Amino acid sequence: MPDRTTIPDIKDAVDFNLTLKPCDKYALTNGAPVYAVNAGAEEVLQLEFVFFAGNCFEEKNTVAAATNYLLKNGTRTKNAFSINEHFEYYGAYLNRACYSEHATITLHCLSKHLNVLLPVVKEILTEAIFPEEELEIFKQNCKQRLSVNLQKCDFIANRLIDQKLYGADHPYGKFSSMEDYEALHTDDLKKFYADHYVNGKAILFAAGKLPADFATQLNNFFGELNINQPANIPQNVSLPATEKKSRINNDPNGVQGAIRIARSFPGRYHPDFKKVMVLNNLLGGFFGSRLMANIREEKGYTYGIHSFIQNHVQDTAWVISTEAGKDVCEATIDETYKEMKLLRDTLVDEEELLLVKNYMMGLNLGDLDGPFQIIARWKNLILNNLDEKYFYDSMNDIKNISAAEIKDLANKYLVPEQFFELVVI
Repeated sequence: MPDRTTIPDIKDAVDFNLTLKPCDKYALTNGAPVYAVNAGAEEVLQLEFVFFAGNCFEEKNTVAAATNYLLKNGTRTKNAFSINEHFEYYGAYLNRACYSEHATITLHCLSKHLNVLLPVVKEILTEAIFPEEELEIFKQNCKQRLSVNLQKCDFIANRLIDQKLYGADHPYGKFSSMEDYEALHTDDLKKFYADHYVNGKAILFAAGKLPADFATQLNNFFGELNINQPANIPQNVSLPATEKKSRINNDPNGVQGAIRIARSFPGRYHPDFKKVMVLNNLLGGFFGSRLMANIREEKGYTYGIHSFIQNHVQDTAWVISTEAGKDVCEATIDETYKEMKLLRDTLVDEEELLLVKNYMMGLNLGDLDGPFQIIARWKNLILNNLDEKYFYDSMNDIKNISAAEIKDLANKYLVPEQFFELVVI
């Protein structure tokens, strides 16, 4: 019997030795790689196809996203309703998403129903037809949504800061317009589909309670598809804006402004990257950060202010984001730079640094809680050409970074002149 009169020892999260559960790797008959984590208590699984079909591969703006979205809206033998009804009947969910480099199709289902769902997934990947009426509905919805979003200062700020960081023609900096949606045609989608899905490159990620014949089922349905073609991500050169400070009046009647303070930043492969994640959390990466304590709690300028590293495969940025009353936008920017200066000039005390380290280790512990979270971590490593050593090096840097290293990094990267500054009202 445990002694319930004795308070258990409290252990800091930095004292945990986190481990990344290994994943199985094998290949289908066609050579397409599969990464799988067979674990979990419930009879559910997740199967994700990652195609090299993001918007950096498109020749015409919005084609990649439109193709990905309309994949499940009609095949040679099924319309959109019957496809959705099939997955709903079995309590499954088929989602899709499009990003800069990759596009995904993700199936969540009960393990026992996998064999009746995979044939429809295969049909979507090989026989999608992109009906004209479905494309027209998609275009109408996108234009309506864009029309509403263009009235929002935070939406405009997100578009413009990316354009400033990467350039208007870069996949990370370009954005959609009404004219782009009007110019979409089914032939554009069919060509992109044929080039990047039917004859594209896919990596498969699976997790959960996988059936004993899971590998066999995958190979039976997808092993003969032409989905392991060479696909090098196009390398785009960033052309940042020359003007560092911008003030945009988007709504004359607006009562608040969207603030973005951002700079380009070395990516995951740079030796400073993992340690800068600690500095970022100190500055504005969680609810107890310095920016939150000052600008939200003390000044009351905003409900929330956040600092984050915007990770992409090709380029990376460091972004500070908030919305504040339009009469205090400039004061909010001033206070942000004051917090940067404090980190440059003064050593962070050990108690605050330990708090941030425990927070970050706790986040990583949560990210490893369950097979879906574990495969997501593996997916992030694999798509960025990293391995488990990167994970363990990251844990080590969180645990061992010193206040002096934090100060040095702040002096290197938290320099106001290196940041773009944007306010949209």
